[in-house]
Amino acid sequence: MPGIRGPSDYSQEPSRDPSLKINAKEPFNAEPPRSALVSSYVTPVHLFYKRNHGPIPIIDHIDNYSVSVTGLIDNPTKLFIKDIMSLPKYNVTATLQCAGNRRTAMSKVRNVRGVGWDVSAIGNAVWGGAKLADVLELLGIPKLTSSTGLGGRHVEFVSVDRCKEENGGPYKASIPLNQATNPEADVLLAYEMNGEILNRDHGYPLRLVVPGVIGARSVKWLDSINVIAEECQGFFMQKDYKMFPPSVNWDNIDWSSRRPQMDFPVQSAICSLEDVQMVKPGKVSIKGYAVSGGGRGIERVDISMDGGKSWVEASRTQKPGKDYISEHNSSDKWAWVLFEATIDVSQSTTEVIAKAVDSAANVQPENVESVWNLRGVLNTSWHRVLLRLGHSNL
Repeated sequence: MPGIRGPSDYSQEPSRDPSLKINAKEPFNAEPPRSALVSSYVTPVHLFYKRNHGPIPIIDHIDNYSVSVTGLIDNPTKLFIKDIMSLPKYNVTATLQCAGNRRTAMSKVRNVRGVGWDVSAIGNAVWGGAKLADVLELLGIPKLTSSTGLGGRHVEFVSVDRCKEENGGPYKASIPLNQATNPEADVLLAYEMNGEILNRDHGYPLRLVVPGVIGARSVKWLDSINVIAEECQGFFMQKDYKMFPPSVNWDNIDWSSRRPQMDFPVQSAICSLEDVQMVKPGKVSIKGYAVSGGGRGIERVDISMDGGKSWVEASRTQKPGKDYISEHNSSDKWAWVLFEATIDVSQSTTEVIAKAVDSAANVQPENVESVWNLRGVLNTSWHRVLLRLGHSNL
């Protein structure tokens, strides 16, 4: 499209922080060290995980860049970046999480396919941009609309990003129209991240941000927006990112039997410690994140040192200096909470477990075996780390 293009090779990739753990180079997929996630409530841009499906698009002429809006609407049009920036700007603090976060733990049970993420395919940022509901209203679609007069019930977002799974075609995904037109859903056409213009890795010049939903639906490098009758038929909506039971394998899978995954389940992970870590006897600080999809708050984070027989409650925070109250108007409903607890380690080996409970009383499942699936998505089982007494800086 004019102004932006998807390269055919990886020779013009942007520079990245050397501390990132690279899980794949072409396309580039990387996550920060887990300890970096608990250093601040808002994840620095350079430490935000990177998930791509092809070479990073290149902007040739930003003034020529536009997004076409077509489909089952009365007034198809093109929107330039200045048109979107002329609408009221909103800043939404929201956590994005890849559906494959914590896949490596799932792969230890049985083999799975996908990028080998640890616990850091997640990040929390302040996204700035126009609400999608305002953009659609500009085009004649009122707020809180479930269907257009021409029968449009879903909104599809098509990227400049080209990927092999689409046989060289563009990455795309969709959300329901009633979500897209709901101002309270806080869906953004974002052009800023943490107060700065988006960088290339994170969708410059314009991306979708769908809070509370798996990261796969927050399409980067927008090319077009289409109002359609049925949900997007792209690969990543129909043949990926769906939740199957442990009994399904690659021989008996029926992709059409499951709906595309949208909200992510309640999740937590310990980030201040590695999976196996040497510590000195005495008090050890346990820090990590907890988050739930759909705008649900975190009601509790529990820590156990005896296999789940007894628990202590961790403290929870979001904004520094402010108490966190689940689903209170002072809290960021789309964002993670950071938790902390202090434990006393005296045994030669101690397994530390974290589990979160959200405001709907959803609880992380105890065992990864119960949620194992062939694509290794949505591993939200209790997070466990093993501490061993020895020489350590902790």
